Amino acid sequence: MTESNSFLSNISAPARRALEREGITSLERLSEYTEADILKLHGVGPSTMPKLRIALDEVNLSFKN
Repeated sequence: MTESNSFLSNISAPARRALEREGITSLERLSEYTEADILKLHGVGPSTMPKLRIALDEVNLSFKN
């Protein structure tokens, strides 16, 4: 795993699979979505969001507004 997609190892398997099914395997790609978009994915719940926000913040990215 590259540094850009290592964030996937920090979230639950269902959330990881949901993101991968959507083609979201990098933080750059994740930043193209709103938080609401991500929460709509089956397998992603509210407890996943703080982990994703932290991962984005660490590389000076954020969710789309």
